[in-house]
Amino acid sequence: MARNGFAEFLIARRAELRPSDIGMPGGGRRRTPGLRREEVAVRAGVSADYLARLEQGRDTNPSGAVIEALADALLLHGEGRHHFSLLALASGNESRCPGSESAEERIAETIETILHALHPTPAFVVGRRLNVLGWNKAWADLVAPLGLLDGDDQPNLAEYTFTHPAARRVLRNWDEAADIFSAVLRRAKLRWPGDNSLLETIETLHRHPDFAQRWKPQQVGAAVSGILRLDHPVHGPIDVPFETLEADRDQSLIVWLADRARIHSPGLRLVPNRAVNE
Repeated sequence: MARNGFAEFLIARRAELRPSDIGMPGGGRRRTPGLRREEVAVRAGVSADYLARLEQGRDTNPSGAVIEALADALLLHGEGRHHFSLLALASGNESRCPGSESAEERIAETIETILHALHPTPAFVVGRRLNVLGWNKAWADLVAPLGLLDGDDQPNLAEYTFTHPAARRVLRNWDEAADIFSAVLRRAKLRWPGDNSLLETIETLHRHPDFAQRWKPQQVGAAVSGILRLDHPVHGPIDVPFETLEADRDQSLIVWLADRARIHSPGLRLVPNRAVNE
């Protein structure tokens, strides 16, 4: 039986902890790194056999009390604890039939109106698998030189980051972007385990080692704001702040605050479709 995300997290987190983390002596040989299953089970007040069933994916319906006890035993706090709870709640749904949630994604007319009304501020809408569903002209003008709009297919932020030959060259904070996008896709897989298109995107990206090494069960969070650091072919080095707004249950409107962009080239001012020397 294949392990679910909750089972993978349990194993990975147990391997991260050391006896000293829970006040135990650190000496002695261990066949594998981390805490023993029995040690976690005792701390959580469950049997080692039950914990084994959870880690093997044979039990996918832990109670709320068990989830909380395991989170305490594994020293989880804040966002990590919240992510752990989400994994636990979703563990019983991961066997959902692929394709059962693969409805075509479309932007609502109201969101499309807002998208174009934001011009000349660059803005776009992404779907559950980081596919770009729509954008305004200001965003197209800014990203076309980056190669993001190459090809006839719908652009995908994750596929661009991990597969496009220009991505590492133009994204100065490539590692940060790669971490964010892999975390977003992991969370999306929890929410829509039956979306065949999403699963195919993730499977394709797993062929790239940089993505595969970031696919960690304990990876949490997804930035809703930040700074995109670009070596832009037209504008030169620029730092563009961005904000993410929930446009729908499975779509996000992302706005690039070009008017707040930091331009590293002296005398250069950023305009959505060109660079202007002062």
